[in-house]
Amino acid sequence: MIFEFVAITSAGIFAGAALYINLVEHPAAMHMGTRYAGASFPDRYHRGAAMQAPLALAGLVSGVVAWVTGSGWAWLAGAILLGSVVPVTLLLIGPSTNRHLLDPSLDLDAPRTRALLSRWWWLHGVRTVLSLIAFALFAVALVK
Repeated sequence: MIFEFVAITSAGIFAGAALYINLVEHPAAMHMGTRYAGASFPDRYHRGAAMQAPLALAGLVSGVVAWVTGSGWAWLAGAILLGSVVPVTLLLIGPSTNRHLLDPSLDLDAPRTRALLSRWWWLHGVRTVLSLIAFALFAVALVK
């Protein structure tokens, strides 16, 4: 039961934070202008990563342990979905977008910067959807 609690709590906090970033925080930064959004991205990114990476890993591990100890398949599926945000970040978002947005020589006024920030928003949306589905799977499994 403790592993189910850790899994659903981790997924819920991750999904809530990810949804907030996509619907509120990043659009607000973009509203302030590309220069502001680009200049503040490294700090926002590092703070978010420090919070979300441990949540994704805790949800992955606890969901797998819950499944191994007799909880249903939804715990494994949710754990895999929540854990998948880590490779999505490292393999998909990192090389194509984060690397450029974190580069100190980034021209904050260039149209490319706005395009990178927009691309990041869409790619982060993938992480948001994965985490929301994981949370939903955990919630349904918990109710059953």
